[in-house]
Amino acid sequence: MTLTTPELHTARLRLRPFTEADATALFALHSNAHVLRYWDSPPWTDPARAERFVAVCRRIEEEGSGARVAIERAADGAFVGWCGLVEWNPDFRSASLGYCLGEEMWGQGYATEAAHALLRWAFDTLDLNRVQAETDTRNVASARVLEKVGFVREGTLREDCVVNGVVSDSWVFGLLRREWREQPDSAPAERVAGG
Repeated sequence: MTLTTPELHTARLRLRPFTEADATALFALHSNAHVLRYWDSPPWTDPARAERFVAVCRRIEEEGSGARVAIERAADGAFVGWCGLVEWNPDFRSASLGYCLGEEMWGQGYATEAAHALLRWAFDTLDLNRVQAETDTRNVASARVLEKVGFVREGTLREDCVVNGVVSDSWVFGLLRREWREQPDSAPAERVAGG
């Protein structure tokens, strides 16, 4: 089953499907050691990784297992980063949320705005009951983003990965449909194309 990656608009952002033209910006993002300091995989050193990332985005769309969108600033088209829902399971009505933003875009509320828009689309389109997210316990900024969009910290995965040679813990967050509906700003996403 194919799942069409949406194009969504917020007050300041445009979320859209990836294209080959995003490869340079993607490589710059994922080759930044500071941006990836809490990731369980090392920074990219091969620019071809960006092309493979775009190909994987297309594959998960074709498989119907998720959607990853590029985030750009509406005002000037600047590449902000990406946000995605993967591991969509229609039987369990669940998926996992992830995102990565460029360092110069941090602290401006873009991650919260993008995640909120994608979650709105997903709850409306995919009929989700649960969305899960994980973050390194040292990444308090990411935890704050999740909490701002309604996630609840449910537990800690102890020593579940190795980040830069250091064994680290992860927090597990969950957002249930009934909790999402309780949020005052959970009106349907403005959908432009693809959904």
